[in-house]
Amino acid sequence: MSALLVFSPAIFWCILFTWSYRKEPRQFKNAIFFLLMLVFALGACAIYTDEIGIVLLLGIAIPFAPIITVGFLLVNAWIVIRREGFSLPNVLPALFALAIVAWIIGIPVAIGISHSRVVVSLSALLLVLGLWFFFSFVALLVYSWFYRKLPRKRRFDYIIIHGAGLKGEEPTPLLRGRIDKALELWSAQGCSAILVPSGGQGSDEVISEAEAMSRYMLRLGVPREAILPEDQSTTTMENLVFAKNLLDARQATPYRCAFVTSDYHVFRTALYASHVGLKGDGVGSRTASYYFPTAFIREFIAITKEHWMPYVILTIMWVTSVLAPYFGQLLRVFLPSQ
Repeated sequence: MSALLVFSPAIFWCILFTWSYRKEPRQFKNAIFFLLMLVFALGACAIYTDEIGIVLLLGIAIPFAPIITVGFLLVNAWIVIRREGFSLPNVLPALFALAIVAWIIGIPVAIGISHSRVVVSLSALLLVLGLWFFFSFVALLVYSWFYRKLPRKRRFDYIIIHGAGLKGEEPTPLLRGRIDKALELWSAQGCSAILVPSGGQGSDEVISEAEAMSRYMLRLGVPREAILPEDQSTTTMENLVFAKNLLDARQATPYRCAFVTSDYHVFRTALYASHVGLKGDGVGSRTASYYFPTAFIREFIAITKEHWMPYVILTIMWVTSVLAPYFGQLLRVFLPSQ
């Protein structure tokens, strides 16, 4: 079998990914193209080299991956709750694990209990939707890592720092990590950019997050003229919209921004920035490893809420396949044979 034939699916997805990435790297579909490219490339390597080890590895990994994932998520939820306290966001890994178990066990059990056409058909729909859900989760996880690891050698005119809560009038450790990362980037390009701390005052906060960040940077020796606070926003999208309004009013010529946030939040921030028309790159500060799964699941849910169309398309395809036999019957009724 020729190499071109074996690798042609991988080459196709590689070309599609490269074209989409060069057009705009901050797109959700890039994650799908990227994972498909990797999967087909790995499969092609296994076939072309006749490497049985790769096939065996995939054969072992696929059935055991859900078990390992469920175990990891349950342990992670226990660690997060112990360190951060009990709350809905902190139990997300456990809920995610239970969803995987319910999906894996529930479908065959439902079919085993009832062999009716309705149950089998609904189970098929849940199977397809679940496969897309987990595939897109893995795709986003892999691509967001890839996006974060890309070198950032551009110079930025503005460095937007996203808020992350306060403790009294001081930034939380998570927020200090973001500020420190922004100052590291600012220093690396000769302290030439304007720092834009972005975050309003929450109902339980005595000052705005932008003000707390500004005070923190001033104590570290950053000149006041290098700081341009945005103190009205309450969400990631508002951070970007209000910052853009501030920068557009200040500068009529094109400019480029860095969006500094926690590493798990980088891709969603960059995605939203592309939606509002801000040119630039996401830059991430390090998150504690034990908290990363919880935070990333929240990011995935937020992005999935905005990219719900694949679920609608799959459901429409399912409805069409279910109703197809009845369409034929209706045609025979209204268009009897001569």
